[in-house]
Parts: sequence; structure tokens; C-alpha cells
Amino acid sequence: MFKKILVANRGEIARRIFRACRELGVRSVAIYSEVDRSAPWARQADESYQLPGVTARETYLNQELIFNIAKATNADAIHPGYGFLSENADFAEACNLHGIHFIGPTPAAMRTLGSKAGARLVAQETSIPVIPGVDGAEKGDKELAAAAAELGYPVLIKASAGGGGKGMRIVWEPKDFSESLNTARHESMSSFGSDHILIEKYFTDIRHIEVQVLGDRHGNLVHLFERECSIQRRHQKIIEETPSPIMTADLRKQMTDAAVAMAKAVGYISAGTLEFVLTPEGKFYFLEMNTRLQVEHPVTELVTGVDLAAWQIRLAAGEPLTFGQDRLAQKGHAIECRIYAEDPANDFLPSIGEISFYRPPSGPGVRVDDGIESGTQVSPFYDPMLAKVITWGDDRRESIRKMIRALQDTVILGVTTNIPYLLDILENPFFIHGDVSVRFLDEYMQPWQANPDTSNSTWLALAAYESLIGSSNEEATGGHNKENNYPDPWDSRDGWRNVA
Repeated sequence: MFKKILVANRGEIARRIFRACRELGVRSVAIYSEVDRSAPWARQADESYQLPGVTARETYLNQELIFNIAKATNADAIHPGYGFLSENADFAEACNLHGIHFIGPTPAAMRTLGSKAGARLVAQETSIPVIPGVDGAEKGDKELAAAAAELGYPVLIKASAGGGGKGMRIVWEPKDFSESLNTARHESMSSFGSDHILIEKYFTDIRHIEVQVLGDRHGNLVHLFERECSIQRRHQKIIEETPSPIMTADLRKQMTDAAVAMAKAVGYISAGTLEFVLTPEGKFYFLEMNTRLQVEHPVTELVTGVDLAAWQIRLAAGEPLTFGQDRLAQKGHAIECRIYAEDPANDFLPSIGEISFYRPPSGPGVRVDDGIESGTQVSPFYDPMLAKVITWGDDRRESIRKMIRALQDTVILGVTTNIPYLLDILENPFFIHGDVSVRFLDEYMQPWQANPDTSNSTWLALAAYESLIGSSNEEATGGHNKENNYPDPWDSRDGWRNVA
């Protein structure tokens, strides 16, 4: 096992990895930008070091600075989390050259599967159906326009590298193709350093299903079932769940068999996710592979009992899997909602500022992965995701009910969040019945305005009151009974005090 791991990331995923390190008895190192210098997650590592600068390129993408800190702290491994350098094969290779373990797949596997074009070839070689399309490498604009016309509109232009919806454009009519192509190429170059794009047929009414896999250095590879990720805005998932409400035993076997076959074809090591689209007719097509830990990994952890973050570290250290496919099963149902600092009623514009008060939900079957606290600054330099709320229930209906209650109990003051928007999705009858697709938000959530009479308003008022009274009491008494210097239970303003 490693002795010390540097986490080259920030926010809730950094905190999640620090927790896994502690459970494995491994020391951890945090790096943080000037903007994140007071972030709570940075204090949870055994050591923390500031990176000069505020932008991603100056800080979390600055390989030279990261390697300098890794060497200075004697870190023998680097965990990239997700985003930033997590799918950068050159960075993984540089780790090896510096004598530092990269916690993830091999650079060769990353280059093959991390590229959407390369992954398509592997899928075709293993007889896995792929979405009809063409590789844009070394093809001119006229050739690509002709290919799009042959595929039939609408088509999807997407970057071969990276993810998160960057470098992607849906084109509905031929007249918009040229401008969309140039925009996608520019965005891809800006985000991933490559303007390599693909043109694919765009299906308008599909589900987005993904399969989680784990592979070790000893030839063992298992799947951990599927996740339903169809609730998306701008190609970015906001609600994920497992099992998928559409899944049958036969379809699950077909999709998981395909995922395992493709991962085995390249000798995949580490945690990875293969993504598919599923048509209303029940046909599935390979979409892409993410060669890293996914944002939505907690739902899989809750229904399988497997700690994916810890196993990713253990696999990188060379340990074999201690379980086979026959020992894995799904128990219950889990849902994850991503809480963003953004305004859904105003084109999802990011909300910047200080979180003046934060209270996460709690209770049986509720898990929160976050990287914030009261006083945290939400900056314009990074992704605006604040937290992930995950609920588990015996079945899907129970999991939904728990999620609604958990989101209603979540209090975030100072910035606008998408919590009311998420609640409206969860209470939509089509969502409740599992009738979802990637166009769900376009079909049922537009136009959208927040209900001024949401149940969350009570919590907001209570939070503000508690914050003000709490500060006043602490200044006056230091939080204790003045005469006897012990906590006074009658000062409590929660639901358990005896109210006359």
C-alpha cells in the first residue's frame, strides 16, 4: 500500500479521497488555489499546500507545480479525482517518469479508451454496437458536412477528448452545421488541447445508461451493474440512480457483458465506466468510456456495499480483487442529486459569492458528499457544484421520498442553488414512474420558475434565525451557562426542546 497520496483535485471529490486514505491508513496531501485557501476539504488532509494563482490552468492543471509538491512531500502516488488531469494520459505517463504511481488505468488504456474515437474502434472490434457516425480526424469541413447529410439530421458534433458536455453541439438543420462545427472545435481545443471531433447520428428520445467496472493487475475484472443517468441539462448529468427503472434481467446481462468484454479487450485496470444510449425499442449503442471515478459513484456504493474510492487506490497499489462477479448483487435503490450554485430560472447562470449559512441534511438512508461550509466562497473559476445528496431505500419510491425530504432539509444561504428545480423534477409524475429520457428537462421543465411558497422557505428563515441567535449567544456566554459553565439545554432551538 502507498504511504502518502497527493490528491490533485478540489471540492467534494478531494474530501472523498481523503476519507478513503484515512480508512486505508494512508497519509494524504492536499493542494489548493488561492480561492480555495479557506475551503474545509483542504483541512482534512494530513498536509496542505497552496498553489499560486486562481485559474484551473494556473493551479489544478499545473503539472510542474504538482510534481514539485509531490516530491517535496515524498508522496508516492497521485490521485487525480475526476475532471482536471484525471483522463490526461500524458500526465499519467509523466507520473511514471517521476517515479510516482498514478491512481488510475495505464496511459495506454487511457489513450485508447479515453479518446472517443479510439473507444469506438475497440467497441467495433469486440462486436459491440456503436452509434452511426464518422471520425473527423484529417477530414475537411465539406467532407464532414457531406457525412452529416448522409447520417441524416439531427447530428451530434462532439470532442473526441474529455467530457462534461464540452465541445458538443446538436445540429438540427444543415444550415447550422458549419458554425456549430467551428464552435465545437474551438471549445474542444480550449478545454482539452485538441480539436479532434466526431460526427454522430443524434437520437432524440434515448436513455443514458452506464456500467461501472473494476479491474485489477491479475486479470480479474467485474461489473457493478448499471446507473440511469438520463436527467441531464446541456449534456451534464444532474440526477443519477441505480438500478435503472427500465432495466430487465436480459437487457442488464447484455449491457454488462458488453462492458466487461470491452474493458477486458484492453486489459483495463482501475475503476472505469462505460456509457451507452438505449433507444425506446430496447437497442443499445456504446457511447464512450470514462477512465476514472465518476461523480455519481456513490449510488453504486450504496446498492453494492463496495467502496469504489478505496478499491481504486487498492487496485493501483497492485492488490487483487477479493470478490468475483458471483458475490456482487444490488440491494435496494439509490438516487443522487447534484446541488449547483446556479439559477435554473435564469438560463442556469452560475451564482457567485459567499455561502453565509450551510446546513446539510441527515437521517437514515441519507448521505452527503460536499466540499463546503458556512463562509465558503463560490468562485467563477471552477465548476459550480457544491454538494451531492444521495439517498438509499428498499425500493425506488422510498429512495425518491427520502431525497425529497433531504433536499427540503438542505439549507444553503448566500447563493442561488438548483434545489427547487431538483425538487420539481423529483415530484414530476413522469419521473416518479421512471418514464425518463435525455430530453426530459426540455419536455417537462421549460419554462421553469421557482415556486415562492416552497417548503424550503421555512428552513431558510429558521437558518437565518439560528445563525443570528447563535452568534449572539456565543458572544454573550461563549455557548455555555454563565454561572455554571456548562451547556444550557434550554438554549436549544431544535425540535426537541420543551416549548411551553
